[in-house]
Amino acid sequence: MWMFGRKGPSGYSARSTAEDVTQGIGGTGLTALVTGASSGLGLETTRVLALRGVHVVMAVRNTDAGRDVKESILKEVPTANIDVMELDLSSLASVRKFASEYKSSGLPLNILINNAGVMATPFMLSHDNIELQFATNHLGHFLLTNLLLDTMKKTTSESKKEGRIVIVSSEAHRYAYSEGIRFDLINDESGYNSMYAYGQSKLANILHASELAKRLKAEGVDITANSLHPGSIVTNLLRYHSYINAVANMVGKYVLKNVHQGAATECYLALHPQAKGVSGEYFMDSNIANPTALAKDAELAKKLWDFSLSLTEPK
Repeated sequence: MWMFGRKGPSGYSARSTAEDVTQGIGGTGLTALVTGASSGLGLETTRVLALRGVHVVMAVRNTDAGRDVKESILKEVPTANIDVMELDLSSLASVRKFASEYKSSGLPLNILINNAGVMATPFMLSHDNIELQFATNHLGHFLLTNLLLDTMKKTTSESKKEGRIVIVSSEAHRYAYSEGIRFDLINDESGYNSMYAYGQSKLANILHASELAKRLKAEGVDITANSLHPGSIVTNLLRYHSYINAVANMVGKYVLKNVHQGAATECYLALHPQAKGVSGEYFMDSNIANPTALAKDAELAKKLWDFSLSLTEPK
């Protein structure tokens, strides 16, 4: 359990909060994009990055909710520099529209935090007729990252500061389908299991970060890419499982992390000097962790990359 967590090599543990891991670290002059920034971990990540001087762009489905969050943060941090933009990761058209508007804005991009996600949903298809969890948690972020890479490369080159891509995965990647990614059965409703499908999407997040890191290194680009498990946290992700959600909310404060602790690893990877130059790793509790063999399978990562490209190419 998190309350018994000991400090790892980084000096931080499961108890560390996002403010703890960024204490004394300035982010002035940096611009970060956070998906799913209007609630849960995304909200706390936005708040803490803004507190440290980072210009944060909130990418959210509900812009009214995003603006409410922005106002609440401004009351606490009057100097916060926050923008709100609309993004629905379950729609590839929305991702393309967002990326086009972001590039047209002329804003730089130092840090990309692929945080948003859905969990254990009933079988549903996205706007593009792709199983919803895979589409939202992986595919939307995959396309978003690819479309914004040139902006990040330009920012890195002009600012002479390392760019960082942070992809939120989960220990649930250990409980994906036995074959890992069901390439030929992504939309198979008959064999669908909501938790295995969630694990599949989270495994895809790790494989995405790994393959992306390899490609960026081969290009000689000063941008890192890492994935992470934020910890077990009570958020609105379990809204499709009312009984489990009720139990989690009752006992969660005793055995689960709060959002301040849950957002720590995201903020650590976004800002901490210890993470400089570290790429293609999986983190937990602000320390490097060891994912499954499937998550370290380079051939599977390459196959997923090609598969994701085929699904996101304009039709």
